[in-house]
Amino acid sequence: MKIIVLNCGSSSIKYQLIDMANNADLLAKGLLERVGLKDSELKHQPKAKETYKLIQDVSNHEIGINLILKALLDINHGVIKSIDEIFAVGHRVAHGGENFSTSALITDDVTKDIEKCIELAPLHNPANLKGIRSMQKLLPNIPQVAVFDTAFHQTMPDYAYLYALPYSLYEEDRIRRYGFHGTSHKYVFEQACDALFLKKDNIKAITCHLGNGASVTAIKNGKSVDSSMGLTPVEGLIMGTRCGDLDSGALLYIMKKQNLNLDQANDLINKKSGVLGISGISYDMRDVEDAAWKNSNKRALLALQMYYYRVRKYIGAYAAAMGGLDLLIFTGGIGENGFETREKICENLEFIGVNIDKEKNHGLRAKLELISKPESKVKVMVVPTNEELVIAQDTLRIVAQEK
Repeated sequence: MKIIVLNCGSSSIKYQLIDMANNADLLAKGLLERVGLKDSELKHQPKAKETYKLIQDVSNHEIGINLILKALLDINHGVIKSIDEIFAVGHRVAHGGENFSTSALITDDVTKDIEKCIELAPLHNPANLKGIRSMQKLLPNIPQVAVFDTAFHQTMPDYAYLYALPYSLYEEDRIRRYGFHGTSHKYVFEQACDALFLKKDNIKAITCHLGNGASVTAIKNGKSVDSSMGLTPVEGLIMGTRCGDLDSGALLYIMKKQNLNLDQANDLINKKSGVLGISGISYDMRDVEDAAWKNSNKRALLALQMYYYRVRKYIGAYAAAMGGLDLLIFTGGIGENGFETREKICENLEFIGVNIDKEKNHGLRAKLELISKPESKVKVMVVPTNEELVIAQDTLRIVAQEK
């Protein structure tokens, strides 16, 4: 039961081919970049074979996905002999609004509901739909499943997800907080509970997905009860290029002062802010850390201090909201690999029972590991995320149910 997992961006396509009948064996993965631009580049990594690279113009997602399918079938660097070996396709979809609290088999009605959420995720859902429609053309007889970033957070209570705006804005336009990275938060929570033999329905946990995009989620008794991202992925933590929490009045003031239109304001808070905006160096934490620690760059140091502080503040807030904390999890590119970041975030959290083992934590990268001391009241773990595996698992479950 081989499943293709697709994550389509506006100009990129990430993919994996996973054999679910063989212990979720990863047969191939790859990335196609610069879709719609000149000199698009495909990096295809088949299992036990050399990486295959191809540069050619790819004008749209359908052509790009067709190129990926050809790579999977190629006699030299392919991993399957026939399209008939593909059991199903799983798509990562950014926004499902209030319509989806779980993954769904893609039908005409599901596609229409995803279209309705375009105004909520204008940067993501259109690209996700391009992937879905391309696969429907190229593999018309193979079932497809949509796995939503927002679905896990549909258990948040109304007092947590509503904004203090006129209620009519929620009733008419569904203006509310939705949360994102749900697939990752759910996966690492379950992995940590299994590893520590903890009961998922009787625990208070906080999961920190720290990457270029970043969010923190409060999970009580196995359900998301709050998450730092909101109507869009801009709210919450300081990120690579996103500003995170911002006084809406400040944005209005900046727009008037700098004479910015909506597109320019959107570009400001999404692409020019965050770690990049503060440091003036890079959106990549590794570059900023080098500048701060090796070159004593004051703005780089400030960016790091602000980053740590914001994450620590959310952890404290969510521990208070849940009435305690049993488990703290770090994941995502920075959360899994940035041992200095984990240590700095955990500083001064002893009052809620966080006590990490600095020796265990130091140098630890991308490995499932308990990094708290035995006497720590809160268990602290590093858990590598695997959103593609979750998408494949959901796809298999839903297609099997339909058959």
